[in-house]
Amino acid sequence: MARLHLVRHGETTSNVMRILDTALPGASLTDFGARQGVRFGLEHPDGKPAVLAHSVAHRARQTADMIASVWEADTVAVDGVHEVQVGDLEGKTDTESHKVFHDVVTRWHHGELDARLPGGESLEMLHERYLPVVDELTTKYVTGEGRDVYLVSHGAAIRLIAAHLSGIDSEFALKNFLPNTGSIVLESGNSGWTVTQWGTADLPAGDGSPADPMG
Repeated sequence: MARLHLVRHGETTSNVMRILDTALPGASLTDFGARQGVRFGLEHPDGKPAVLAHSVAHRARQTADMIASVWEADTVAVDGVHEVQVGDLEGKTDTESHKVFHDVVTRWHHGELDARLPGGESLEMLHERYLPVVDELTTKYVTGEGRDVYLVSHGAAIRLIAAHLSGIDSEFALKNFLPNTGSIVLESGNSGWTVTQWGTADLPAGDGSPADPMG
């Protein structure tokens, strides 16, 4: 069965410096981040016949390019799957700004779709731009051609979208962060999406059957 792989980009300078960096085109990969992309490609040799897509942010494109260099594959840039936009918090590094971001993300995972980052996005806004892209990629490749799709995207957005698609336990989704080049793997079935891998975390009990959708 073909699957959807949501892959976080490699390490960036902003990750190292704890900068809230979401505006496009964003920071570039560090040398280590580039090596992470190559390593992902080497550790997933079955990905060569798959579709390799990425957000338009520099870090996602560069990560996909590193993976593609191993797979000898082409990449596809797609709009709408960039990181949650933090608005007034952009470029901030202070503890209070990170707390505001975390608090809003927590509310999102608890189902408050209209909660909004100051000057930035709500979860509803993320859904409106991200989910149609997933639907298009799924229809064209996963169900249409039986091909896996690897979508290089961004940490917070990936967890929120994966939780929405699968209905996985909200506390699990909130607490289990993805490291750089970590991935969430989903399979599509008659009853919806099921998570088969969430980074290196052990899945919650009952993950074989999709739970009630968030929100």
